Amino acid sequence: MTRVRVLPALLAATAAYAAGFAALSVLRYRAFATGRFDLGNMVQAVWSTAHGHPLQMTNLHGAQISRLAAHVDPILVVFAPLWWFWPSPDLLLVTQAFVVAAGAWPVFLLGRKHLGSPRAGLGFAVVYLLYPATGWLSLNEFHPVALATPFLLFAFWYLDNERLVPFAVFAVAAAACKEEIGLVIAGFGVWYAFAKRRRLDGAAIAALGLAWSALAIGVVIPHYHAGGESDFYGRYSEVGGSAAGIVKTAFTHPLRIAHAAFSGRDLRYLLDLVAPLAGLCLLAPLVLVAALPELAINLLSAAPTQTSIHFHYTAGLIPPLVVAAILGASRFGRWALPVTAVVVLAALAGSYRLGPIPGWRHVPGGSHFQATAARVTRHDRIAARALALIPQGAVVSATNTLGAHLSARRRVLSFPFVQDALWIAADETQPGYADRYAPLPTAIELGALRRNPDWRLVFEQDGILVFHRAPA
Repeated sequence: MTRVRVLPALLAATAAYAAGFAALSVLRYRAFATGRFDLGNMVQAVWSTAHGHPLQMTNLHGAQISRLAAHVDPILVVFAPLWWFWPSPDLLLVTQAFVVAAGAWPVFLLGRKHLGSPRAGLGFAVVYLLYPATGWLSLNEFHPVALATPFLLFAFWYLDNERLVPFAVFAVAAAACKEEIGLVIAGFGVWYAFAKRRRLDGAAIAALGLAWSALAIGVVIPHYHAGGESDFYGRYSEVGGSAAGIVKTAFTHPLRIAHAAFSGRDLRYLLDLVAPLAGLCLLAPLVLVAALPELAINLLSAAPTQTSIHFHYTAGLIPPLVVAAILGASRFGRWALPVTAVVVLAALAGSYRLGPIPGWRHVPGGSHFQATAARVTRHDRIAARALALIPQGAVVSATNTLGAHLSARRRVLSFPFVQDALWIAADETQPGYADRYAPLPTAIELGALRRNPDWRLVFEQDGILVFHRAPA
């Protein structure tokens, strides 16, 4: 009888999440709440692959490069044949919502197994869907690493059941989503070695995960990156500037590492991750080994986005944290079901205070962050009409929010980089300068563009500008 009630409820919750977040993601795109960085980059990489130029994109300075120069996420290739049938950024946004939602199923299976109750499994599936970091992951534009979250959850389920072949399939799929995901898989190997007492197999999994990440970070990215090392090392300049540099700093200046990793912002980030799980994840420290590398990557970074649950940097953290919460709940034995109810309430409270569901803003004290980002305004409709003037395939330079709508082409530049562009699209109300928000430099460049006889202003309404290069 319980099975009849639980499975339809699980299916309904998963479908509601997938449909709701897919709709919100598409509406946010229509409302120009996405950008050339990062949705546009993924769209261009998929479009290029579908048109015979695997993973190629235009970088910030206008050079044609491989996506692999920035991140090793070859899973994007899978979207190329789908693009032939659905040539729209909506393809990526909708797929992301549905795939992330599918992570509720391995969570349910793990909960049912370790807590001895289908209802407890359903409770933790709901926790996963309500977890604020999961919701923000689904709405933070589109990032291939978001797909790693459900893949890792399925991988852990099969590893927990000692089914190494399907584990390997999902682990490889997860590793193809971003370069550091191999470190999470390595952590799973450590757990397997000690929790299941399969030392040799666990060591092999850990070694392969580490090897993949080392290869991706140390060989693939430098090979495709003109400057050698990744641009993202700049985020770690205060603690060493590279993996080797961070290790050296840890020995020579450990207080510098501690200061970088445990600022007030970092502690708030950790609280935002742990509190919606009622702290239960702390009761299964062996599983948390898999979260440590990703936590270190985020906490040591100078980029504030990496210590915020509102971005995709939680993708490798959500699986070990949720799994650890389930195993933590299993410590309560016959009280596991009431404890699950407490975690559901904690996740609900976390969603209410921190989550992305727009309806919470109507409840006193509910989350207001980006609560109206999915509202399509008159200004957005004007922008869409203006961008329709730009021919498909034409080289274009655009401010960041407009660029996400113009990236399905061979070359798309970030304003103020113009180079060989024949069209320029700019939004004075959201003044993007390269990949950042900069009103004054953008205004100066647009003022100069208005005076430039080589360019003709063909559209101007409500702060939306479209220029066309005058014939030579």
